[in-house]
Amino acid sequence: MTIVTFPRHSRRIIAICAATVALHFVTINWVSGRIGAAERERDAEKSIINAELRLAPPEPVAPKPVEAPPPPKAKPKPKPKPPKPAAAPEEAVPVADAAPADAAPADPNAAAQPEAGAAQAGAAPATPAVESAQPPPEAAPPAEVQRWKVALPPSARFELDVKRKDADGTNWSGSASIGWQSDGATYKATQEVGISLLIARVKLLEVSSEGTINEFGIAPATFTEKRRNRSATATHFNQQEQKITFSASERSVPLTPGAQDRATVLFQLAGIGRADVNQFGKPMDILVGEDRNAQVYSFQLVGEDELETRMGKLVTWHLARPPKPGSYSAKLDIWLAPSLDWYPVQIRNTEGNGAVTTQTVTRIIK
Repeated sequence: MTIVTFPRHSRRIIAICAATVALHFVTINWVSGRIGAAERERDAEKSIINAELRLAPPEPVAPKPVEAPPPPKAKPKPKPKPPKPAAAPEEAVPVADAAPADAAPADPNAAAQPEAGAAQAGAAPATPAVESAQPPPEAAPPAEVQRWKVALPPSARFELDVKRKDADGTNWSGSASIGWQSDGATYKATQEVGISLLIARVKLLEVSSEGTINEFGIAPATFTEKRRNRSATATHFNQQEQKITFSASERSVPLTPGAQDRATVLFQLAGIGRADVNQFGKPMDILVGEDRNAQVYSFQLVGEDELETRMGKLVTWHLARPPKPGSYSAKLDIWLAPSLDWYPVQIRNTEGNGAVTTQTVTRIIK
């Protein structure tokens, strides 16, 4: 009995010891795994880089300069209404401007001694009315400035015979005188127009222009005009500020080189012809200052004409400013005499109503 029991007891002990050893082995492995895992977690935590994104502080913005408020826009000035056409036959006196360019001649009442005998003799002429031949006030100067060779004619005084025929056929007569003085550096141009009555002559218009002479020809400084029963007006050509201003209006027009007034444009054309007649081969645009505004006169060569005058037959070059849209169909014709230093020897204004005023030279005094 003892022999049988002992081996069984030994085996039990061995089994328990083996189980204990196995249990310790498993426990040691589990503890080792936990320790390794903990170390790996610590290593991982050490290798993590903490990054925190923060917004950069805004850059200081320089304050924008405060712009001054724009000046209040001036209200547009009312455009002057064109003067009403002169009624025929009440106003029928020719106005022979030194450069009658666009202003049609003024006329007196039916008081002058008409050639047709239609008016009463001895009555005083009325305030002359001028039919404007100007284009709309907004007409602009030429975009490109034309430049010509200019050789101005010598000083002289002109006497002219004035004939006018109204739209209704009434005829009037008068006279005019034009003065041109130049020393090569400065100039003065004058004109006087009158109407002949039975035993007297009534002065209707006086104009005067003064200024200098430069590389563009005549350079007006001041142009004045006085009509019967009207206040005198002045047009100023400010060469420094490069603008034209008017005493009779608040208008201001840019001054372009070569600009003229109504008293000088004839002599500027004469100077162009004296310098080189071939310059008349193309249209000639000239900015002309008048009493209230300035506008572009565009002259074209018509051809060669022979005129009958008190000075005899004169071969002339005929220049014309044809009617322009918006200009009441007015027209200006000028005849220049090459044999007489290209002086203007005849001037003709044709008004929109059909009235025609012709001024023809009778005498030239040098």
